[in-house]
Amino acid sequence: MSYDDVEIEDMEWNEELQAYTYPCPCGDFFEITKEDLKLGEEIARCPGCSLYITVIYNMEDFAGEPDRKSNKGLDSSKQNSIAVA
Repeated sequence: MSYDDVEIEDMEWNEELQAYTYPCPCGDFFEITKEDLKLGEEIARCPGCSLYITVIYNMEDFAGEPDRKSNKGLDSSKQNSIAVA
């Protein structure tokens, strides 16, 4: 059973970890990445102990985010075509 249920809005984005975090009673932080959320994962684990929380979020909020690794920020609809003569 999960230690607690936490709304994603109550978690903080940690730029260094590239993960949402939430304080754990042990002094460390529960962590979950955007990639985990996109895959439907809802469990944020604490690396410092055995506790975990259930993250309450709307999966649709993360499903539409572009994957920076695959498209490298390029929007195909904004690419120009070049005619060669």
